[in-house]
Amino acid sequence: MTESKKRKFHPPEFKAKVGLEALGGMKTVNQIAQEFGVHPVQVGQWKSGLRASQQYQLQKPGQRRPAARSRVQLKPPLSLS
Repeated sequence: MTESKKRKFHPPEFKAKVGLEALGGMKTVNQIAQEFGVHPVQVGQWKSGLRASQQYQLQKPGQRRPAARSRVQLKPPLSLS
């Protein structure tokens, strides 16, 4: 019999850490993915999610509109303090 592989759960703090590393631009997506043990596509998705949430936060409250629907559902931005 084959063993079923259990899906990994990545907490939001981990996703934010990886996404911020990718936004920093000091390493390639592949280097970051290898360092954190995730797939490069996930790094790109988390990076895009952070960028979208940052753009949302920078808008004035009266101008805020929901972002276009994407495949990745974003949670409210994390406070990294």
